[in-house]
Amino acid sequence: MTATQEQTALTFECETGNYHTFCPISCVAWLYQKIEDSFFLVIGTKTCGYFLQNAMGVMIFAEPRYAMAELEEGDISAQLNDYEELKRLCLQIKRDRNPSVIVWIGTCTTEIIKMDLEGLAPKLEAEIGIPIVTARANGLDYAFTQGEDTVLAAMVHKCPTQAPEAEKEDRNAIQKLLNFGRKKEDANTESEYIDHPPLVLFGSLPDPVVTNLTLELKKQGIKISGWLPSKRYTELPVIEEGYYVSGVNPFLSRTATTFMRRRKCKLIGAPFPIGPDGTRAWIEKICSVFGIQPKGLEEREAQIWEGLEDYIKLIRGKSVFFMGDNLLEISLARFLIRCGMTCPEIGIPYMDKRYQAGELALLEKTCQEMGVPLPKIIEKPDNYNQIQRIMELKPDLVITGMAHANPLEARGIDTKWSVEFTFAQIHGFTNARDILELATRPLRRNNNLKELGWDKLVKEEAKI
Repeated sequence: MTATQEQTALTFECETGNYHTFCPISCVAWLYQKIEDSFFLVIGTKTCGYFLQNAMGVMIFAEPRYAMAELEEGDISAQLNDYEELKRLCLQIKRDRNPSVIVWIGTCTTEIIKMDLEGLAPKLEAEIGIPIVTARANGLDYAFTQGEDTVLAAMVHKCPTQAPEAEKEDRNAIQKLLNFGRKKEDANTESEYIDHPPLVLFGSLPDPVVTNLTLELKKQGIKISGWLPSKRYTELPVIEEGYYVSGVNPFLSRTATTFMRRRKCKLIGAPFPIGPDGTRAWIEKICSVFGIQPKGLEEREAQIWEGLEDYIKLIRGKSVFFMGDNLLEISLARFLIRCGMTCPEIGIPYMDKRYQAGELALLEKTCQEMGVPLPKIIEKPDNYNQIQRIMELKPDLVITGMAHANPLEARGIDTKWSVEFTFAQIHGFTNARDILELATRPLRRNNNLKELGWDKLVKEEAKI
């Protein structure tokens, strides 16, 4: 391929076929907090337990609703009865916590010894009277954030097709109670919405971000019929054939596929609402599907960019390199390029070009408008080769998994942990500042060290 061709089309490569990412069972960390009436049972070895203790140990005082079912030698050698053991644990969970749903998280070990979790779950579910959702989150098949993808895809099958009449009456009664005493114009909110087919959004986001995106769509007259996951398992959204669905995260391709194939929904393929540019494009695409003329988005985006200038001036003209970890890389690279950075390479553990088609198109458009070369996208990158390229390119910032951060810092390369973007609030117009707060932190730290004259001391200590 010639140099001129590279400027007009994105190039894709696949290097190793291996995942070098954080473990996908970590999805439990944010999902158990999001689904308030759930309980997560991770079925694995002591190694999985140690990982969860380290990854989520800081949350121990919140009395987390997850536990480890540790597989012993007897389990692995098939000398014990899997059904009876899981039944004993689930009955204990029911007695102690009485959740609305128990989510079984399969790990590498359950995959290797071929535990039939999907076969055991329906029988046990009927016996103990609590729904059981089975999701595979093993690091052999899935990258870091794809653990959430497998859980949500499993929950799609549990979404009701129609709300029971009694439930509808209860909800109407609660709504009337909530609206009691409000001004007439506040109570009659239905008039603010345009008539359009039902829309369900999927992706686990903190409640403030859910509220923020809901209000942004409401300004355009679009009503959200439900979210997956919802705050409570008992409030899963109604899904019927012909409903429209849209994802808010780039790593939810399996969930999107399940909606389309199993529930006959229509996917709105849009860029993801990360950064002011992505949020505007996401809302515009939803509006275009429903035949709505968007209002005030250009002014809203310009206002946000104006407020980010103090951060943008720190990174304008600098380069960023993504090693690949959480599948947010394309969206973050597109946003940082819009902020004035260049990006020679985007490493990503898994690339679904169909699900991320809108995001890839916006990345190309952004590079052309900013007058910078298109990045090379490397799927399943080889870390050794990447480090050689990093040492050759000498980027100003590398966004990487935790394993490579300190070695790169010791070689004089500024780094940022990709996992921090996973746990931060980065969606919508108002959270763009948080993305730049994270991305610029290592650059600001080094600027402060230089001002104090400590940068030379740090480099000497790194050599030692």
